[in-house]
Amino acid sequence: MAEGFNTVTDEYDASQIQVLEGLEAVRKRPGMYIGSTSASGLHHLVYEIVDNAIDEALAGYCDDISVIIGDGDTITVIDNGRGIPVDTQEQTGTSALEVVYTVLHAGGKFGGGGYKVAGGLHGVGASVVNALSEWLVVQVHKNGKIYEMRFSRGDITQSIEVVGETDKSGTTVTFKPDGQIFDELVFSYDTLHTRMREQAFLNAGLRIRIEDRRPGREASDEMRYEGGIREFVTYLNRNKTPLHENVIYVSGERSDSMAEVALQYNDSYNELLLSFANNIHTQEGGMHETGFKSALTRVLNDYGKKTNILKNDEKLSGEDCREGISAIISVKLTDAQFEGQTKSKLGNSEMRALVESIVSEKLSVFFEENPSVARAILDKSVTASKAREAARRARENIRRKSALEGMSLPGKLTDCNESNPALTEIYIVEGDSAGGSAKGGRDSRFQAILPLWGKMLNVEKARADKVYGNEKLTPVITALGAGLGEDFDAEKLRYHKVIIMADADVDGSHIRTLLLTFFYRFMRPLIEGGYVYAAQPPLYKLTRGKAIRYAFSDDERDSVSAELRGEDGRGKVDVSRHKGLGEMDPVELWETTMNPETRILRRIEFDDAVRADEVFTVLMGEKVDPRREFIERNAKYAVNLDV
Repeated sequence: MAEGFNTVTDEYDASQIQVLEGLEAVRKRPGMYIGSTSASGLHHLVYEIVDNAIDEALAGYCDDISVIIGDGDTITVIDNGRGIPVDTQEQTGTSALEVVYTVLHAGGKFGGGGYKVAGGLHGVGASVVNALSEWLVVQVHKNGKIYEMRFSRGDITQSIEVVGETDKSGTTVTFKPDGQIFDELVFSYDTLHTRMREQAFLNAGLRIRIEDRRPGREASDEMRYEGGIREFVTYLNRNKTPLHENVIYVSGERSDSMAEVALQYNDSYNELLLSFANNIHTQEGGMHETGFKSALTRVLNDYGKKTNILKNDEKLSGEDCREGISAIISVKLTDAQFEGQTKSKLGNSEMRALVESIVSEKLSVFFEENPSVARAILDKSVTASKAREAARRARENIRRKSALEGMSLPGKLTDCNESNPALTEIYIVEGDSAGGSAKGGRDSRFQAILPLWGKMLNVEKARADKVYGNEKLTPVITALGAGLGEDFDAEKLRYHKVIIMADADVDGSHIRTLLLTFFYRFMRPLIEGGYVYAAQPPLYKLTRGKAIRYAFSDDERDSVSAELRGEDGRGKVDVSRHKGLGEMDPVELWETTMNPETRILRRIEFDDAVRADEVFTVLMGEKVDPRREFIERNAKYAVNLDV
């Protein structure tokens, strides 16, 4: 458990709770504190309470955490830590428990020795969750007693009182998110399970249980990984073929900071690099990630020169060295400096030096002691370098050709009149017939149409040099105008809505998945920036007399049918499975799928990098068994075969 970080003050009492400011703005501007009031913000509430429990684990006082989704979408988080202090806090004259749950920026993370390392959101977690909950109950097991407080939307409804005796220690928090704040109140077991598994990997030996007690949704799991991030890497590569059997692991400490890195190469062409600081996923990387990348590149180049595998002026780039890598970088430090409210990037420059030093020294030793592993990794990197050079030449050819042709757009593209990208959208349409209908039905002011035809390249099984110049992908690259791979520049994007329009059948689903795989692997900022959408054609056409309606789901079909029948209920409503896009006339296509007033678009988002990588690896990779299992497990959710 967080070795090297247990030298903190054992006594955790009110003297270690400091107050920085009040709680006024949380309910007015919840997005400032939890990111949004959508599903991601809802789940963020759980993370805040769990983070507090994990901070106790980091300090060496907690080794068991339970997260329970209760009936009515309540959440209970139980830990066996020291328990939040309940004695009187000097600055306020009230109990420390009350301060923690009613005052913003109050906690044991601002000094006083309560925590040496903490990952909570600047100490605001408990009070923010309280402010945004319809009700919250906290019980503290401490000093042989059970203390309890109750709140409603941040206000106290029951002052602290002793409600029982106990021989345990720890904190139990139960809350119900406020329907006045959140757009939806239904927790996703899978989302929480993924986060809890991640935290269990990052804290070797910590047991985390998760349970869903909602009727009809019952599920549970218990996670404890003695191997920590080594097991995390094994998990990441479970659907891939590893290049070497054992995960490479290095770690080290310097004063109050520690870093650990685990990595294993696989036979894919993709890089999966996840970094964490004090258990917070730093999605935008930061100094620790920079240190790892530079050390890895230097070690591989030095080893290549030493063994004469790299000759003369041959040199591997960072991308070459990371092709096919799955790696976890985890650092823990006392004064973490995160850039931005959501802690997406670590700014501590000393962590770059620490990680770089550890990886350079210990990976070099590993390569000396394991030459066969080192050779396999280096051979893959050299092959990647040659492929990248071929890709560069192909890219240059595309640029030269474009320049000679005056940057001509694809011949099949029907462009729009508007030149401001923020106001335009492009429909990438499956098939020429659907493309023809889309051209006829579109609003030419702001809607462009690009039809695709034939079988598209599965980029999951292809290196970059096979992607550049591919006749099926080049029109997409050219039409979007933002480049590809490391050259991608969202500022040059010609349309700010990229809409994939395919039939609601197996073939259409395959086309969508191929395109999304291409965007994810070679134009990831396109998805991360929220530019990619999937059009949703209707599943059913309902007719009664002259009245025609469309339905996009089975439930909507039933409700529209009842509406068309009217009060007598005896009228006959013709319900037909809707025809494919290519069979619709332009007016139908406009009314059902392209009119901004009536259409349904699904924005493609990937909140979880691990899950996104897994899905594309499973669906589009080489291994058949994981793909079959995925389809069997998720078939019940694919009502309209969408992605």
